[in-house]
Amino acid sequence: MRLKISLLKEPKPHQELVSCVGWTTAEELYSCSDDHQIVKWNLLTSETSLIVKLPDDIYPIDLHWFPKSLGIKKQTQAESFVLTSSDGKFHLISKLGRVEKSVEAHCGAVLAGRWNYEGTALVTVGEDGQVKIWSKTGMLRSTLAQQGIPVYSVAWGPDSEKVLYTAGKQLIIKPLQPNAKVLQWKAHDGIILKVDWNSVNDLILSAGEDCKYKVWDSYGRVLYGSQPHEHPITSVAWAPDGELFAVGSFHTLRLCDKTGWSYALEKPNTGSIFNIAWSIDGTQIAGACGNGHVVFAHVVEQRWEWKNFQVTLTKRRTMQVRNVLNDAVDLLEFRDRVIKASLNHAHLVVSTSLQCYVFSTKNWNTPLIFDLKEGTVSLILQAERHFLLVDGGGIYLHSYEGRFISSPKFPGMRTDILNAQTVSLSNDTIAIKDKADEKIIFLFEASTGKPLGDGKLLSHKNEISEVALDQKGLTNDRKIAFIDKNRDLYITSVKRFGKEEQIIKLGTMVHTLAWCDTCNILCGLQDTRFTVWYYPNAVYVDRDILPKTLYERDASEYSKNPHIVSFVGNQVTVRRADGSLVHISISPYPAILHEYVSSSKWEDAVRLCRFVKEQSLWACLAAMAVANRDMVTAEIAYAAVGEIDKVRYINAMKDLPSRESKMAHILMFSGNIQEAETILLQAGLVYQAIQININLYNWERALELAVKYKTHVDTVLAYRQKFLETFGKQETNKRYLQYAEGLQIDWEKIKAKIEMEITKERDRSSSGQSSKNTGLKP
Repeated sequence: MRLKISLLKEPKPHQELVSCVGWTTAEELYSCSDDHQIVKWNLLTSETSLIVKLPDDIYPIDLHWFPKSLGIKKQTQAESFVLTSSDGKFHLISKLGRVEKSVEAHCGAVLAGRWNYEGTALVTVGEDGQVKIWSKTGMLRSTLAQQGIPVYSVAWGPDSEKVLYTAGKQLIIKPLQPNAKVLQWKAHDGIILKVDWNSVNDLILSAGEDCKYKVWDSYGRVLYGSQPHEHPITSVAWAPDGELFAVGSFHTLRLCDKTGWSYALEKPNTGSIFNIAWSIDGTQIAGACGNGHVVFAHVVEQRWEWKNFQVTLTKRRTMQVRNVLNDAVDLLEFRDRVIKASLNHAHLVVSTSLQCYVFSTKNWNTPLIFDLKEGTVSLILQAERHFLLVDGGGIYLHSYEGRFISSPKFPGMRTDILNAQTVSLSNDTIAIKDKADEKIIFLFEASTGKPLGDGKLLSHKNEISEVALDQKGLTNDRKIAFIDKNRDLYITSVKRFGKEEQIIKLGTMVHTLAWCDTCNILCGLQDTRFTVWYYPNAVYVDRDILPKTLYERDASEYSKNPHIVSFVGNQVTVRRADGSLVHISISPYPAILHEYVSSSKWEDAVRLCRFVKEQSLWACLAAMAVANRDMVTAEIAYAAVGEIDKVRYINAMKDLPSRESKMAHILMFSGNIQEAETILLQAGLVYQAIQININLYNWERALELAVKYKTHVDTVLAYRQKFLETFGKQETNKRYLQYAEGLQIDWEKIKAKIEMEITKERDRSSSGQSSKNTGLKP
């Protein structure tokens, strides 16, 4: 990826230093200069026109357009902007150049002014060290902070509830609520000149006179610090989607990834770049230059890869597709500027400023084209059957044939802050993390866009940072994995079936994760290890065997903050902190095993495990067999991994007289005690339900069932007495004392009753009266 720079040749419209720039649309820009002129630039016609000449005593310093109204069908243009100036005022100016209002704001110059994301408030900072909040009409609401040194830059937090501002070498985050905790830290060795805070990734940029730029998280922890440049860094700005940022200095313009490493460094003849603004679609930047120029730069040579295809954006409207197997090259021409693209699942989806193009990797010549509702697509996600587009107005699901499928909605939806970490798509489900309450995940049916199942939300005890749905298998078995703020990895079922589904922890210190696109294998980077969960569902089947189903290798070579880019087939692509890509190949056998099991080819699965002779594969097969109720295969697999106690338990199951008892013991094997008991009670096997609670020493529940069904109370009391005698203890439980009063334990009588229950169950089973067909394999 690089920047394609364009600078106007003489004559330039400004005679003095340009202090600030701001986009109204993707093709129109306003610039302000020390020559007191506000100039409009039209990029389609390359024309400039003077909007207004300010009075000679007003030197403009900062400009920020009023935010566009979100969620309205027609793309509205920004209609007014705030201009801060050296005379201590800020001015509300219309698009046509009329000064609507001038407000005395600070003693000395007003160094920066920023609207919040909703356009309901304005923050200004000045040479007098004050931070002030104003209403959108210019009425003072509060003075947020006062300090003895100038505040050079300010930015709103993603939720518009906090303000970030500079204080010499320090950065300060102050919430608007009084008495809320203020976060302050030393960020640079020189005075900080510029800050920016992105609403999508919640990361902070800072730049200072120490000639460095840094990336921080919202807790003040440094994620990246640059090497010192030759000159102070005078400007930084996030791209709208939070994936890139731009850095400006003397004769320097740099394009960087969100993690800090640099894509491109350009050296245009600009003087210092005092202000950088990204266009609304994130495809180009404009810089306000010290020598009176405005520099424009387009982001080109973006790359997308999938299997043997590589797609490169060579020009604004042209893509090149290379098939590395036969070196065939195709050129794709578009009518409008390319904004976003995604290559996955044998399809390339490209959104331009007006249309969406869908290409199949089998045929690059005839794309499917449809018009977009809104202008700017900010995110494209692909699944095997369909893809998701996110723009300023909503979330839209389309099939690869271009058919509109659904548009999920939820309360307080803000599409401008959604990214690939907070939205996930599978063939039947859409998962979206709620921004208002970050502990909640909304789940929708892909086909209808309606909330999944009974509409219950997926709620977690901590804030969630990343979500991912598995891609294969049946809807009822769909799983979602997510990482929370403590960097713990959890997994749970998407379908709730009216009961509270378990959320089970899979791992700790997980920084990034990805599901395989061909089978349900999960990989993640865990502290200094690269971990692959060959069968994550094992946590629901047999948690003890989960560690044996993992593959781990050292990942310290990937340095700090690596990120998993993709997991296609058995190839995992990781991007290191320095931007380089590393490809990891994992064993192809677990994927083949998944395929055999999904087709119920158990003999082939066993044969594969015998051929490969890997413990992890046998452990996966054991868990898969139990999940599919194939206890014959499970017995073979458990024997292979040396789990002798489980082999014995499975053997004991074979002697059980009825299907219900076998089913209940399989559920107990997986730890589902409640379900096992329910199955036995539904089948009328009350004694067996009582017996499993006695075996588990669940004495309270055993007595409760015996009393409720008025049977085997003496049996429960006898077993309890024997249990206490073994440990030389006395009975203290009041309920047991109550029922044991005056009761004589007769073991011969109890044994006869138990024999009778077993005989009754066996007779019932052999006469074919078993009420439920559990689908158990013979």
